[in-house]
Amino acid sequence: MNVKESLLNTLAASGGEYISGAALADSLGVSRNAVWKAVKALQSDGYTIESVTSKGYRLAENNNRLSEKLITSHLTTKSLGRQLKVFDEINSTNTAAKEMASAGAPHGTAVVADTQTTGRGRLGRTFSSPAGTGIYLSVILRPELELEATSMMTTAASVAVAEAVEKFTGTDVQIKWVNDIYLGGKKICGILTEASLGLEMKSLDYAVIGIGVNVRSVREKFDSELIKTATSIEDETGLIIDRNALCAEILNRLEAYTEDLRDRSFLEDYRRRELLTGNEITTVINGQPMTGKALGIDDNGNLIIEFPDGTVKHLGSGEANLCRIKK
Repeated sequence: MNVKESLLNTLAASGGEYISGAALADSLGVSRNAVWKAVKALQSDGYTIESVTSKGYRLAENNNRLSEKLITSHLTTKSLGRQLKVFDEINSTNTAAKEMASAGAPHGTAVVADTQTTGRGRLGRTFSSPAGTGIYLSVILRPELELEATSMMTTAASVAVAEAVEKFTGTDVQIKWVNDIYLGGKKICGILTEASLGLEMKSLDYAVIGIGVNVRSVREKFDSELIKTATSIEDETGLIIDRNALCAEILNRLEAYTEDLRDRSFLEDYRRRELLTGNEITTVINGQPMTGKALGIDDNGNLIIEFPDGTVKHLGSGEANLCRIKK
């Protein structure tokens, strides 16, 4: 490990405290001039490092550079994110993660990118992924469970993201069935789960959970149509969140909820945040537009809808598209 990498590790582990140039030089076994050169090199790489006379150096709270070292410094997981690839730019983190999974990447391997050139959402939709604003994260899971339980992965991921955002903002976050996270009435996050089945189609080979969160301001990044329905944490709260710390917190909470998907206690948190429940909604089922009342979420994460003729249906995520509150 070179001086620049060692310095970044040390600053990441300091918890935002200043470390003097002399202390850094001693701990790294180099000269103070070497420390200064390493600081300049990190700043050239895009890290925001503050320097104060008589105090020393620290990573700025508003540092906006995604880094394996900085994400890892906040992790408390056993598996998720312990093998981590961070890219400045990638076509799609889900595509990369699926390729890695097919090649044998282990459970918990994660891919993070600063921007995606072909980010994807559900039903082949594009997912806008401007540089410097979001967390674009995909995680490989290899759970040992029956195929039916895999439908709960997106539900668990939604709760994990909602709780992580609430920890950093202190603001209530809502979930729109099945995979969108809302803040201030607009979408800040989408989740896409893709699975590879075993040869007999009865078991799960692996799953990839893709999570895209708008963290920094997107007002000047999104087009006029998208900005009507999408927003970011900063735009809604005014808070500038450390993307590395938020990414790690999502992984921390995601591991807790996916270790045993048979334990569905997180469903209560999902139901408490779910915003369709109690509303008249419009949806498309098997290509047909329909209207009904959303009654709630069942124990399998399905949306319960009552239609005007009194029939009640439990809809899985593969059956219903474009669920919206009726205007």
